[in-house]
Amino acid sequence: MKQRIQYLILSACTFILFGHSHFALADTTNDAETLFNWAETNFPQYFPTHQGTQSVEPWLYRFYPDKQIYLGVNKTDNAVYVLGGNFGNDPKKIDSLTHLISQINNSGGNSSIAACDTSKIPAGISYSQSGNVVTVSTNGECVPAPDLTNTNLCQTPKQTVVTGISTLGTNTITSSAITGLAINIPGLPDPIKGIVDAAANVKHCTKNAPAETTNLVINSDLCFDITSAISSLIAGFPGVEMTPPVKYLTKGTYTSQIVADCFATDATTVSDAVTGEIWIKQNGSFVKIGG
Repeated sequence: MKQRIQYLILSACTFILFGHSHFALADTTNDAETLFNWAETNFPQYFPTHQGTQSVEPWLYRFYPDKQIYLGVNKTDNAVYVLGGNFGNDPKKIDSLTHLISQINNSGGNSSIAACDTSKIPAGISYSQSGNVVTVSTNGECVPAPDLTNTNLCQTPKQTVVTGISTLGTNTITSSAITGLAINIPGLPDPIKGIVDAAANVKHCTKNAPAETTNLVINSDLCFDITSAISSLIAGFPGVEMTPPVKYLTKGTYTSQIVADCFATDATTVSDAVTGEIWIKQNGSFVKIGG
């Protein structure tokens, strides 16, 4: 039970980000990511599936194979273009990137995180962004805990090129609690507090991280209903009392830094944004579990 709850909490708090370097390019790249994510959310008839961003100078673009449409930003003139499908075979300029981002922000429509695939997040979790600070919240409500096979709330889209950038992110929990569950076993400390404390310094490292995640900070205020995730595990267990719903509440901040080698860090998990491989540290060594 302890291992499964801990895995849920650690995973739910994992946001893959990093900071530093290439500030001028990062502004354009971050804005392009915001625009692309916004377009996918608001115009699925043209951009129906989440795609990774590709780069061929002077373009940043996403290609939507179902519609044979390209959506791109030209870094030379800082303008947004579409090509293919209903838009025809010649690039069509939509507007300047700066103007479109201003319209998205003023409309409250910027609910994306740069280089962060949030398409599979549980319902009830919202994202907002102001400058380089992103806020992730369940807006005072509790939502069902993510599926244990898909618990990363800020999944980095699969990258098509090796960036050579490795980033180590640290999650600092400012407050956390589990409610609706009591374990009363004489002579043993409360294991729930230990589980919560173990989530206080979650670290994740990303190999081949996309440059567009530069200089971001994530503030989170989340509540997950973990009743179904643990009910079968504690059924009939002596000394355990559950009063549904069982909730995990957490507030924290996630920041990151560029590192030379993910496997030389104290990260709990490592992933590769190009290959999809995932490693978890077990007994002091990283063990590959995916990809």
